Amino acid sequence: QVQLVESGGGLVQTGGSLRLSCAASGRTFSSYAMGWFRQAPGKEREFVASISWSGNIKDYAAPVKGRFTISRDNAKNTLTLQMNDLKPEDTAVYYCAQSPRGGVGTRRADYDSWGQGTQVTVSS
Repeated sequence: QVQLVESGGGLVQTGGSLRLSCAASGRTFSSYAMGWFRQAPGKEREFVASISWSGNIKDYAAPVKGRFTISRDNAKNTLTLQMNDLKPEDTAVYYCAQSPRGGVGTRRADYDSWGQGTQVTVSS
């Protein structure tokens, strides 16, 4: 059974930075793509970033490109999202997700395991 546990969320001012982490267990981490999604109040869960099994291929949603960086450490079964230059519109619950395949994916349907989420709040 896959278990994904996010950490690192919090309250930050506009222009600040946060680093989210996701600890994975239960399935061979290094074989599968990983992703980050977010859900703001009253909105649907949306794609943020994805990384292939090897870490060589990354994909980002347009609103975060150039500000967020996704990375993974296959030796430590850990996924990371470095978020810089945060804006109030980045406020959301951020979810870590694991795909049953190795390639990147931007759709919720591309992932079959989800964490519980971590709250990120950016004040103006």
